[in-house]
Amino acid sequence: MDNQGIAATPPAAKPLSAAAKRALAEAEARRKAEKVEKAAPEIGGRGGADPARFGDWEINGRAIDF
Repeated sequence: MDNQGIAATPPAAKPLSAAAKRALAEAEARRKAEKVEKAAPEIGGRGGADPARFGDWEINGRAIDF
């Protein structure tokens, strides 16, 4: 709402050209076709929460250093 209590209306959207519509459709198709890769499991890792993220630099009550 503006200062006089009247709701402001957004400006009218500009119509898209055929090339723009085609580009948007192609981009959407690429996004759908893209595979989301799952992170590889860590071999020999410490397990549990990430210490850099959670500040927990210990395992079973013992402080660790690497």
